[in-house]
Amino acid sequence: MEGARPIIIVKKKGGHGGHHGGAWKVAYADFVTAMMALFIVLWLLNSSKKIQEAVGGYFRDPMGSAKNAGTNMTGAGVSLPISKDDMPKLKEDLEKRIQQMSNFDKLKHQIDITVTPEGLRIELIETEKGTFFNLGSSGPSDNGKQLLSLLANELGKLPNHVSIEGHTDAKPYIGKSGYSNWELSADRANAARRLMQQSGLGESQVSQVRGYADQMLRTPDDPLNASNRRISVIVQNLEAKPEDAAKSAGPAEDAAPASASPPREVAPKHE
Repeated sequence: MEGARPIIIVKKKGGHGGHHGGAWKVAYADFVTAMMALFIVLWLLNSSKKIQEAVGGYFRDPMGSAKNAGTNMTGAGVSLPISKDDMPKLKEDLEKRIQQMSNFDKLKHQIDITVTPEGLRIELIETEKGTFFNLGSSGPSDNGKQLLSLLANELGKLPNHVSIEGHTDAKPYIGKSGYSNWELSADRANAARRLMQQSGLGESQVSQVRGYADQMLRTPDDPLNASNRRISVIVQNLEAKPEDAAKSAGPAEDAAPASASPPREVAPKHE
């Protein structure tokens, strides 16, 4: 139609804003870092004091040259002292390791671990048939070798001193002339020491090896009971002195320590 005005449609193109950059990446990285830090803190809160000190020692000295953390090898491993307050945790850790043994069900009643004033006392208790040592002999049985090796591997990671005791019951020993329960208890303790030092226990960790014969009975009311025959491994507190061992030897604490007496002659004994 003449005179009609043309209709003009103007379309505006919508434009995007300027380039956002990488700000979101920085924020995301900060978020991930914060979450990782949170998880590490939560893990540390549920970890043992030993691990907490080790992690703290790393951040104080990342190069591993500090003297109060790590081993004598720069930056390698952890060898933190176990104090009196740490003994219950060490007891729990050892019990968990021992429970992983294939024959634990057969041995669980012959292993007794207790916290004493001296430190942690680990007792390997014999039976009538012999459990950890061959009857009448100072040679460890297969069970004895396995358990002593396990203990040596775990205790060898610590700087604490260890003492080893041998005990017998009151049965007369029948064997070679002049060989009594004194010699047998001392020989078994020494056999345990040799095996443990071959299996991870440090040469300088053993502070004493003692043979008590039948002077420190576990069951004084039944001196012939097989449970009196045992090997005791004591992880000493840092402040403990070796001569304090007799104070934590068990029910017969008032008995005179055999290590202070010379071997005595007794009637022939049967293990």
